[in-house]
Amino acid sequence: MIDITLENFETDLLATSARVPVLLDIWAPWCGPCKQLGPVLEQLEQEYAGRFVLAKLNADEQPEIAGQLSQMFGVRSIPFCVMFTQGQPVDGFVGALPAEKIREFLAKHVPGEGEIESLVETQEAEHLADAGDADSALALLEDALAKDPDNDEARFDLIKLLLSEGALEPAQAAFEPIASRATGPLAEQRVTAFGRYIEALAHARQCRRPSELAAAIEANKRDFEARFDLAQLFFATGQFTQAMDELLEIIMRDKGWSDERARKTYVAILEVMSKPVPKPSAKAAAAAAAAQGDKPKLEVAGKVAMAPADPVIDQYRRKLSMALF
Repeated sequence: MIDITLENFETDLLATSARVPVLLDIWAPWCGPCKQLGPVLEQLEQEYAGRFVLAKLNADEQPEIAGQLSQMFGVRSIPFCVMFTQGQPVDGFVGALPAEKIREFLAKHVPGEGEIESLVETQEAEHLADAGDADSALALLEDALAKDPDNDEARFDLIKLLLSEGALEPAQAAFEPIASRATGPLAEQRVTAFGRYIEALAHARQCRRPSELAAAIEANKRDFEARFDLAQLFFATGQFTQAMDELLEIIMRDKGWSDERARKTYVAILEVMSKPVPKPSAKAAAAAAAAQGDKPKLEVAGKVAMAPADPVIDQYRRKLSMALF
């Protein structure tokens, strides 16, 4: 449990919520229901064993924070609890609720034990894959998905590793549970991209040899089918920039060719190459705040984390933009 003031609001609450959900209990010494709720929340924090952090804020001593949060949620009474995740206030409840009702509230925001273990294994697998130990990485990712089937990044990392090994059928099986999210008006870009990645390997198995495709292109620069097949071969084997170079040649000559297949595949490759936005650490946020040395001020919304720039991805985004416009 941590006590929140204006001075540590950003470093101890917002930064901590980037790693683990934080439940802020806004209370006052004169409030009877607050005295009933406090011990219940403290017991739940122990019960959940680190899956969320309890923070306390005295509304009488910190009226600026309490007032801004109350105004944000349209609340005029205490006890008032606010859930923070990823540096943002996302939900709340009012009153001295019983433990059972609070557990229902926490279930919407606090990860289960399997989810936490799955995230840890995903990170370990990424390090193993970078070190070249694909077999160990695959085993960890499969276990991570068994513990939390909703761990999308574990699934994407697993698909990427399987495709790099040429294991098309296992990759298709890993993709199947999320395949429906790649279609329809609300299709998810990252899911769609990995669907195209799998299609590239399936397509590549039926293509002519690279030397034959190169010869066909040399004979006719507008042989877009041959050029697209060559791009699919490159995509399937992880030669992403070579694949985009071929697709760019199609786009520059005919932007709408084959229902924009070249552009859509190019965009999918960029998405596959991109890493998800990293979660900021509490230590980094605290160091940044200390370096500012300014008078503390309330900043309810945390700073948005940005993925580190990749010069290759940025370069190929610019190339596509120039080709389209």
